[in-house]
Amino acid sequence: MVQILQRVEAHYENRQMPFAKVYVWNPASVALECDCGEKVTLSATSTTSTCGRCGADLSTFVYEIRECQGRLPDTLTHPWFYDASEREQQHERDEAAYYKGAP
Repeated sequence: MVQILQRVEAHYENRQMPFAKVYVWNPASVALECDCGEKVTLSATSTTSTCGRCGADLSTFVYEIRECQGRLPDTLTHPWFYDASEREQQHERDEAAYYKGAP
């Protein structure tokens, strides 16, 4: 029996920069603890599907992550399409911070 320690949904993290917003993709992952005590973190791109210590099959978890990641809503996979108001507010902050004629 495998215990799930932590599950992370796939998501973008965004970072504000002057005149830009940068999006960094973080794939879905799950941290597991096998009965033998081995801790493993798996994602959709994991090449390992067995426990390194006892050989327990963990491929079901990798498959489920891949299936869920394939059905993500558009607002999650393309957040830049849906943040027009945020972009406008950022533009105003940038213009105020870097006024015309600034060195």
